[in-house]
Amino acid sequence: MRSRTPWIAVLASAAVTLATATGAAPAPRSAPAPAPTALAAPTVLAAPDIPVANVQAHLNQFLSIATANGGNRAHGRPGYLASVNYVKGRLDAAGYTTTVQSFTYNGATGYNLIADWPGGDPNAVVMTGAHLDSATAGPGINDNGTGSAAILEVALAVARTGFSPDKHLRFAWWGAEELGLRGSRHYVTALPAAERTKIKAYLNFDMVGSPNPGYFVYDGDNSDGVGAGPGPAGSAQIEQTLQAYFTSIGVPTRGTDFDGRSDYGPFISAGIPAGGTFTGAEGTKTSAQVALWGGTAGAAFDPCYHRACDNLGNVNATALDRNTDAIAYTVWALAGAAPPPGTTVHTDGFETATGWTVNPAGTDTATSGRWERGVPAATSSGGVSTQLAAATGSYALVTGAAAGAAAGDNDLDGGVSTIQSGPITLPATGTLTLSLAAYLAHLTNATSADYLRVRVVGTSTVTALNLTGAAVNRAAAWQTTSTDITALRGQTVRIVVDAADAGTASLVEAAVDDVRIVQS
Repeated sequence: MRSRTPWIAVLASAAVTLATATGAAPAPRSAPAPAPTALAAPTVLAAPDIPVANVQAHLNQFLSIATANGGNRAHGRPGYLASVNYVKGRLDAAGYTTTVQSFTYNGATGYNLIADWPGGDPNAVVMTGAHLDSATAGPGINDNGTGSAAILEVALAVARTGFSPDKHLRFAWWGAEELGLRGSRHYVTALPAAERTKIKAYLNFDMVGSPNPGYFVYDGDNSDGVGAGPGPAGSAQIEQTLQAYFTSIGVPTRGTDFDGRSDYGPFISAGIPAGGTFTGAEGTKTSAQVALWGGTAGAAFDPCYHRACDNLGNVNATALDRNTDAIAYTVWALAGAAPPPGTTVHTDGFETATGWTVNPAGTDTATSGRWERGVPAATSSGGVSTQLAAATGSYALVTGAAAGAAAGDNDLDGGVSTIQSGPITLPATGTLTLSLAAYLAHLTNATSADYLRVRVVGTSTVTALNLTGAAVNRAAAWQTTSTDITALRGQTVRIVVDAADAGTASLVEAAVDDVRIVQS
């Protein structure tokens, strides 16, 4: 990540603003929220878990390259080109089409490495990038070996799993970022206008393993109200997809502004939706942030930022693992791919009543906003979408379908609400996959006690979805998931959906749509 310029000082203030807002009363609901953007993902296969050991192996290679080449991997130095050649070799062997793009800066030749995965719609590109160069002072293992290694391993996972996305996948490793985003600027500037419009999402990962980490997600819709404003239309969908992953593992996130310090800059300047994650640079971690994530208050997120000690000991393996899995989750979700072809065993888009039962065990505690099959009214609170129209058709399962006149009208309150399907008989052979669309939306007064959960219950239980709340504004955004339920084949099962507003009083909304079970 390039150095902070004097007019940029927003990261800490953005985080503190969000942290102190958790007790605020929700704003009144406003007019119906806009429809979801074109980036809303179709039903997709679940992303694989990315082994952090594989990512660390790439970091070892980057350190070896730096050690053999004067201690760094900086623009114009032999260590940088050796890094390009290492990444290119791995991608070529995996079946990518790679291109090395050269440019000149400060009298030295720089290189961008672009890798395209065959297939997908060439007019709808999901692009993921990280800068590969280090500062001259050291090997740059956190900045930005971590981002470069993480997206490399995600790209290799695409090849290993045979992922066939609906959209076209492109990965990029940028040169001379430390000197002012020179490589990414060259790439975007050189793209014809028609090619720029094909890039529907750009994901940027710069420093994702800081030793005293925070969990920051670029604020695509400016929902924290701090800084220069939102990214281009579609950036909010990227932000929400990344947040959805961290919510699923119980890790709270905070927004950070597009402050121009990394390679998303040229993309958002060109009107391309962008987003990404960041674990912190030379900024100081606050006590409020320690309460969220642990670590050391008053210390830098990365005390070896742009220093010779930015080596393997300067990486937090847990942060690296979580961020790499978040990258994979987001690439899979935004690129989209249908489940394997097969026989539809069960499908429910809720356009007709099919025998779902509210409070089947008689133990629910929710006092309002209980589950119902209904036509959801698109609503928002303080500019945050809290309820959306059905993912397809008109009906969905939703916690209180009506909008109401004010915040808290018809949202889930008082505890747990449950709804259960009728009996579904599963075949005894083949691979069985459950897919569905869902969202959990809430404001900053939510807690980790709030949740949305989907289970398939037979003689045993498979949990298909488990989203938990956090003290952030999380806008409603239909996300799709796919789960292997082969362990239940041959059984008669029921799908159980439950949601809870179980912590402090908070605005919580949830919905489920397009439930499908396929045999392949």
